[in-house]
Amino acid sequence: MAGYIRTAMLMAVMTALFMGVGWLLGGGAGAVLALLFAAVMNLFTWWNSDRMVLSMHGARPATGADARVLQQMLIELSRKADMPVPALYIIDADQPNAFATGRSPDRAAVAVTTGLLRSLSHEEIAAVVAHELAHIRNHDTLIMTVTATFAGAISMLANFAMFFGGRRDGPMGILGVIAMMIVAPLAAMLVQMAISRGREYEADRIGAEICGNPLWLASALTRISGLAARIDNNVAERNPGTAHMFIINPLHAHGYDNLFATHPSTQNRVAALKAMAPEGRTPRSSRPAPRGSARSGPWG
Repeated sequence: MAGYIRTAMLMAVMTALFMGVGWLLGGGAGAVLALLFAAVMNLFTWWNSDRMVLSMHGARPATGADARVLQQMLIELSRKADMPVPALYIIDADQPNAFATGRSPDRAAVAVTTGLLRSLSHEEIAAVVAHELAHIRNHDTLIMTVTATFAGAISMLANFAMFFGGRRDGPMGILGVIAMMIVAPLAAMLVQMAISRGREYEADRIGAEICGNPLWLASALTRISGLAARIDNNVAERNPGTAHMFIINPLHAHGYDNLFATHPSTQNRVAALKAMAPEGRTPRSSRPAPRGSARSGPWG
């Protein structure tokens, strides 16, 4: 219930922002139109935001023989987490990363990049998937996905205003148009306020319990963070409002990306996970990675 209340509050804030932008561009009529647009978008986002985000990142369903190992992993981890098995998607991107989306555990999806499948071990991938399942089980994905969709829409509205020039005779004249230049960063700040960094720590903790070894997730976070800092994610750069959904911030190519630093530091997350591990435990698995794993063959 708390997750739904937070989502309703976020939608109210975003609606108010939409109305403010409409007023700047078109006065009272612009505010009314913005309110109507926001109302329609609230309904549409609630039901379709998961599909929108997956489409935005070019995610495709994980099918075929190459995805069987990954699908079986998801089934086993979902069983351990005592939750429905979410849909599984693959994103063709070199940067290793992953995110979960969906308005409820009954309608959820986990998306992983091909870069993650190529770069991580079987155990590390299991830990990443478990982290995303934790977000789904905690109902984090609802507010995360709605936030991403609204941030993208506000950025689109800003681009629309800049293209058409706005109403120069509006309440603030040309200043209303110039104000649109700061709407996208403002949306990013709203994302930061709406998404608590504590959610990542909690998902790390629960994900470590689901996969059975916190050191697997600590190793995965370290590896993903190092590679993501060197490998661009062009789709994420074009849709920065979705950055908070990923397990590691995918943005680094542009100077303004620090506005979207919604994740805790990887070093702190790794330290917290290592503190969970029994003394003397190592991140190595007691069994070798199966054929078809990230380091022994292709996935998805």
